[in-house]
Parts: sequence; C-alpha cells; structure tokens
Amino acid sequence: QVPVVAVMTTGGGTRALTSLLGNLLGLQKLGLLDAISYITGSSGSTWTLSHLYQNTDWSHKDLSRQIGEVRRHMTKCKLSCFSLESLKKRYLFCCNLASPYTMPRRSLGFALSLFLVNSQKNNHKLSDERQALSQGRNPLPIYMILNIKEDYSLSEFKEWVEFTPYEVGFLKYGAFIRAEDFGSEFFMGRLMKKLPESRICFMKGGVLQCEYLNCICMYCVFNTIQTLHGTTKGDEPSSSACGPELETYLVDPECGIMGIIRQVLSERVMVSKFYNFLKGFQVHNEYLQSKSFCIWKDTILENFPNQLTETAKFICLADTAGYIDISYPPLMRPERKVDVVLHLNYSSGSQTSPLEEASKYFLKQGIPFPKIHMSEEEKKNLKECYIFEDTETPEAPIVVFFPLVNDTFRKYKEPGVERSLAEMAQGKVDVSSIFSPYCLSSFTYTEDEFDKLIELTSYNIQNNKNLILQALNSAIEQKRQHKR
Repeated sequence: QVPVVAVMTTGGGTRALTSLLGNLLGLQKLGLLDAISYITGSSGSTWTLSHLYQNTDWSHKDLSRQIGEVRRHMTKCKLSCFSLESLKKRYLFCCNLASPYTMPRRSLGFALSLFLVNSQKNNHKLSDERQALSQGRNPLPIYMILNIKEDYSLSEFKEWVEFTPYEVGFLKYGAFIRAEDFGSEFFMGRLMKKLPESRICFMKGGVLQCEYLNCICMYCVFNTIQTLHGTTKGDEPSSSACGPELETYLVDPECGIMGIIRQVLSERVMVSKFYNFLKGFQVHNEYLQSKSFCIWKDTILENFPNQLTETAKFICLADTAGYIDISYPPLMRPERKVDVVLHLNYSSGSQTSPLEEASKYFLKQGIPFPKIHMSEEEKKNLKECYIFEDTETPEAPIVVFFPLVNDTFRKYKEPGVERSLAEMAQGKVDVSSIFSPYCLSSFTYTEDEFDKLIELTSYNIQNNKNLILQALNSAIEQKRQHKR
C-alpha cells in the first residue's frame, strides 16, 4: 500500500541546477525526501544530480553544505576557466580520449564542468554513483536524452534513451547495456571493443547537458578569448548579414582549441555521437508487434525496420528540450509502477507547456496519464502547486505540478510567517520576466540572486505540504481500491 513516488525535473541551465537544490531542500525539511524512489533529469537538472550523487549519503545529510559548495562556484568569476593556457590543457587532454569522434563535444563538456562546478580534478563516472545506491538510502537517478537521426527532424524520428548508474538503454527496444560499457563497440549484442568509461563531466557536455546552454557557453568562450587575447580579425558583421543568429566574429585559429571553438560555433553542433550498442540486431515482424515496442512507436520509420537504430554505426544523442522538455518517459515504464510524480518545472517559456505536451504525447501513445486542463486565465496567474489525477484510470500517476513562480513568497518568508517591511525586498524574486537574472544565458549569479532562488524554491515546496500529502493519500486510496 506504500505509494511509489518520483521527482521529475526539466532542463533550464543554471536555473534548473539551482532550483532543484532548493526544491530538494524543501522536501528534506518536510521529511519527505526519503519517500522518493526515483529522480529523473534532463539538461541543467542533471548537473545537480551528478553533483549530489558523488556523496553516498547525500539525502540523509543537511543539504545546506552541498548548496554552499555550488553557491561558491556559481557566484565566482569564470574568466580564468577560459585563459588560453587553461583551454589548451583541456584540449590536449581530450585529444588523448579513446573516442576522438566526440572530442569537440567532450572538450566542451570539460569546459562546462569547470565553468559551473569546477570538476577539473574530478574523476567521477556514472557507474560510480552505484555507491550512493548500494544501501537503498537515496533515490535512483535517471538521466534522459533523445536518440535522433541527423537527416530527420525530431517530429519525424526520436527515441527515448535513459541513463542510470547501472545501465543505459532504449525504452522502445528494451535493450540495455551496463553503464560502464556505454561508448564501447558492440555487434549483435557482443562487446567487441571495450573503451574506458567516460568521466561524467564529459557526459554532461556530450549527453546530459542542454544544447542551448552549450551554444551560449561557446559564444561566451568565443568573445572572452577575443577580449582577453585580441584575436579578432575583421569587423563585426552587420545585422542584415547575421539575421536572427548569434553575432560572431571571424577568428583565424592559431592553435587546435581555437579551431574546435570555431567549428562548434559555425556548425551549431546539436548531437553527440557514440558507438551504437544495437548495431547488428535484426528487427523482425514479431518484434514490431511487441507491446513494449508499440507504446513508444511514434516515428515515420516504424514500418521500415531496416532504417531503425540497429543498422547505424553511431547513435546521435540530443537534448530532450528540442522535442519536449521533460524527463517523464522512464517513469512511464509499467514495471516501475509510479503512483505519484512531483513535476518540478524550470524550463523557459510557458511554465505549463512541458506538462501539457507530455500529457498529449502519452495519451496519444496509449500510456496512462492525467489530462491537463488549465484556462488561459489560470496560466497567466499561476499558483505554486497543482494536482492532476485521473480517478478513472488507476494506472495513471497522480501529478503534483510545481511551476517556477513567485506567488506567496513575496509576503511570507516561511510558511505562515509574514515578512516585516524591512524584509519585503527579499521576497522580490524575478523568475519570469525578460529581465530576470535567471535566464538561460546567465551562468553566474550574485550571492543574493543565488540565495533568493534557493529560498523561493524551497519555500514553494514547504508551503504546499498539504497538497503533497493529499496526493500521497489519494495514491494510497487508489491502491486499496484497485487491490479490491
């Protein structure tokens, strides 16, 4: 009768990284963090998860210390990360990696890890996170990504891929390999050439990190190098020539790393390539009729098995935000039997869009999920928390939706504790306007901005304790009735 509870997070760059810490702190203060079985993430929220899971007992220790560590890196100047000496060292290190075809993106991942959480001397790997799970004291982290084909749009072809510390695999095919073998060469299910497991800082840049963040970050690198080292040749291009694209400069590379930076900027790299562990398998008719395959059957190539993933030498992985900014799919696998999902939203644009799009997608696929009904007026004046459930479909999870908004926090510093006049300024946290300091292109916060976002997201969880408990009680009642 105990409900299975999951936390589902979206992307959102450093805003997601910081907000997730605040939300988890709020759950910890309510004593609900140890009730969570799964935490899923994509893009920016994966930075938080991979940082937390380096501590084997993180959910049972005061999160304030780890938040303080992230705060120290998020509020410091990042220019030293982009000195020519620092970039050259990372470039030379990446040249020695076993998978040279992903080297530019791996180099970018290394740069981003220094940029955000200073992982220069961190040898942490995805499989190392098993240590934090061996005693069952922390939720299982699940990282979400898409496999795509470069010749097709995301509406035409995409396949959900999940990463956990134990395995990496495709939901559609039910095919998984050990996490430490990801990136190695396989043929017909056999390991042909074992390659060293990548450090997770490369995975963040290549697989788990937001593509938009990558482009913006490289743009920052580009302009920083120009400013610091005077490598600009020519004038700034006119606005008519640039159109809606990011403004760039013509740089004559004087070393390898400069060439990589220009390549990433000019080609707008959107995928990371890794050896395809499904290579050599044959998708036959009986397989196409299998139930697990059919629920994820949503591309134009489903009736052409010889054009699906098993024929490709490489898989091309891209950020989920290019399609729907969610990490729901692993939780929708019937084997996980998730009863309650805490949807923590950090994406840009409409706060309700990821949830609405997820609902439409799952209902179209025949996957039990609540229907989302919100009026335009409700969307304009969002509250801190909503509950969505389908009482007629017990297999559908109850969704507790937390948009990133500043509502009652303006007047209350803690649930039920009003602010004094002197404290009203602390309640002014802009998370929605175009002038917000928490936009996707922001990589450095002031100490005040960081603290306010942590306090806001922690408060929003604590202030809605009753709604969370209501969802848990509803799940218990549904399980009782379904059992009868």
